[in-house]
Amino acid sequence: MSQQSRFLLAISLMILVLVSTNVLFPPIPPEEPVAESPEMASPGPEDPVQAPPLTDQAPSTDSPPPNLFDLPSAASQGQTVKVVGPLYRMTFSTIGARLVSTELLEFTNFYQEGVAELLLEEGSGALGARIQAPGGELDLTEAVYKVVPEEGITLEKGGEPQSLTFTYRHPSGGLSMTTLYLFDPESYEVAVTTSMAGPGIERASLITEMGHGLAYNERRVAEESRILGYAAKHNSEGIRSEYFRKIDESESLEGPFEWLALKSKYFIFALLPGTGQAQSEQYLGAVSVGPAPGEDQAAIEVAQAIPGDGTIEYRLFLGPQDRQLLAAYGNELEEANPYGYRWMRVVVRPVVAIVLALLNFLHINLNLGYGWVLMIFGVLMRVLLFPINQRAMRAQIKNMAVQPLLQEIQKKYKDQPEKLQKEMMKLYKDHGFNPMAGCLPMLLPWPVLITLFFVFQNTIQLRGESFLWLPNLSAADPLYILPVVMGLSMFLLQWITLRSMPDPNPQMKIMMWLMPIMMTGIFLNFASGLNLYYATANIATIPQQYLIAKERKALKESPAQKSS
Repeated sequence: MSQQSRFLLAISLMILVLVSTNVLFPPIPPEEPVAESPEMASPGPEDPVQAPPLTDQAPSTDSPPPNLFDLPSAASQGQTVKVVGPLYRMTFSTIGARLVSTELLEFTNFYQEGVAELLLEEGSGALGARIQAPGGELDLTEAVYKVVPEEGITLEKGGEPQSLTFTYRHPSGGLSMTTLYLFDPESYEVAVTTSMAGPGIERASLITEMGHGLAYNERRVAEESRILGYAAKHNSEGIRSEYFRKIDESESLEGPFEWLALKSKYFIFALLPGTGQAQSEQYLGAVSVGPAPGEDQAAIEVAQAIPGDGTIEYRLFLGPQDRQLLAAYGNELEEANPYGYRWMRVVVRPVVAIVLALLNFLHINLNLGYGWVLMIFGVLMRVLLFPINQRAMRAQIKNMAVQPLLQEIQKKYKDQPEKLQKEMMKLYKDHGFNPMAGCLPMLLPWPVLITLFFVFQNTIQLRGESFLWLPNLSAADPLYILPVVMGLSMFLLQWITLRSMPDPNPQMKIMMWLMPIMMTGIFLNFASGLNLYYATANIATIPQQYLIAKERKALKESPAQKSS
């Protein structure tokens, strides 16, 4: 069972406890679950860009001209060059001008020792190019380029952007291609300019390969493998995404697209159009996806029509899924790895924005680690919701006062269901009592709890954050201390509540023991930060619960005092 499935089970169980605690006699039937919206329809077909065959210039000798679509073998003819900066260390190959490695220096690799690696080690790299025309395809992924500077480049913090230029000329002399990568030492963005020259090139298409996926960086590989996938935003049909493990056949998605991204749990490799003013330069073309030999891999590539001047510009983002950084690019790039299930996102998105803003505000302005921030946040939520919870708990007390009359009606009309329902409604109206009044206000903290669950799923700021004995707030507690504390706090809250109730039924007594045990088991493998928040919020609720319990006890004893 996945973490999300276990979390939904936990939420369902908490709803059961909440309803049974607040509405003792009779139990109120739960609301029907929200129906899941259908998946986004696949993009409709458009006419693909057609390009005529590339023509070759006639050679000056009598020897047969080389075939433009054939290239000599690149075996043992390539070299690698490195780009080293404050944020990353990238390795390029002169074979195909491909990017073969991207190490993110500010992030730890929990899968294996070292820093986080974005690209697959066993893959052939990314950004290989092919030129496609109806007459054939010129595969440049094995072509040997010349690179300047040959020794690579080193970016200095606060320094100027620097470039790496790859140049290729076909043996026939009929085609030349130059790819320039521009690196900013303060950004994860890489600007790419590819210039092509040759007869008929302006009516061909450039195919850019994104590689076969992203590398593992998390300790729990099984969980991360379920998240590996791609996302692409169509300019009219919205965001389409799929997990690599579900891609079992090739498919071509007609553009135009605003961006294309490969994503893991916390990192992203995105390709976006350049910043040119021409309408054709503001979008990507068709996207092709298909299965790849490796597990949890897929072959992803994007096509772009080559304009008249033979120059195509695009941008790369190779880095963390920092929503603030990604949002700066516009077009909802931050939603490449969205929070929550599709049918929940309308509610989850605004709450995520508020929660993240508050957590970051506390972290920055109080200069505290995220562990302390989560504890403060848990207490703060209970303080803010204190009046609402107080009203809900007083509604429970009113419920207690109505219970004897309600039980009498149930006993009197037990064989007349319609009459029973009518009399119950009359009783509620006469006493100004709403059976759900004590339940609904107590549901308000839940959107925050649900949001935090998804926040810990893929929020890079919490990844690797340590607190006390916890090495990583986004991972499970290795000693299982917090889930046990959370379960004990839940038991204590229910015990205080049941102590003050007049003759609680046996089912509720069983639930008092069973629910904390079940919730502890469910939360064992959840993020320790989520357990920390929930346990703190429960403990902060105990004083309020104790005061209300005293009021209940006084109400329970008042009839006896009057009779004496």
